[in-house]
Amino acid sequence: MEAAKSGRKIIIIITLVVLVILSLFFIIANYTYSEGNRAGVVVKFSKKGYLLKTYEGELNMGGMGNLPNTAQQNMLWKFSVNDQNVADTLMNLEGRKVSLHYKEIIKNMPWQGETKYYVDGVKLIKD
Repeated sequence: MEAAKSGRKIIIIITLVVLVILSLFFIIANYTYSEGNRAGVVVKFSKKGYLLKTYEGELNMGGMGNLPNTAQQNMLWKFSVNDQNVADTLMNLEGRKVSLHYKEIIKNMPWQGETKYYVDGVKLIKD
């Protein structure tokens, strides 16, 4: 009888410790490390994934090597989107110059997207 009670106490303590560790991991992993804006042209935006479908995109932020008769290397920035309204806006603005507001987290989970950068705002830049 006494062994059963101590066995239950150990299981409860282990379960609580695991729950606390998992909770701390999720809080730390989703902590906003940085946030800001990036401007460029959305060159790719799609919903992808085998089981967990997420919105993923690429922003062309321009090129380097603007010297005459030289090749230009484009700077592509990959990002994820969790908000359906932002995703719909980006789909309509593909190929146009935009400013994207993003948050960078420490560690992304598989259901959040492929990158650590999450776009949560879009503004069209008028030429």
